[in-house]
Amino acid sequence: MLSKEDQRRFEQITRNLRESDPAFFARLDNRARGRHGRWLLLLTIVLWAALPAATVAFGRLTGAIFAAVLLANAALMWRFRQRWL
Repeated sequence: MLSKEDQRRFEQITRNLRESDPAFFARLDNRARGRHGRWLLLLTIVLWAALPAATVAFGRLTGAIFAAVLLANAALMWRFRQRWL
């Protein structure tokens, strides 16, 4: 945790960087966004792998709901795939 003074300095440095070199700042922002996308993709894969176990453990209705939510998630990830890469 940063002190208030350090937080203020960090925000000032960030603001100056954003204003002086917007291309560099955009590349950093895209890298962070890509990391989040990879985690979301990994989570989706793990949940798809867990679908059969959830169906057996909690019943067909739960499995069907689980699958419908995962299909919607997969469709949204495909639709907005440029944001994740």
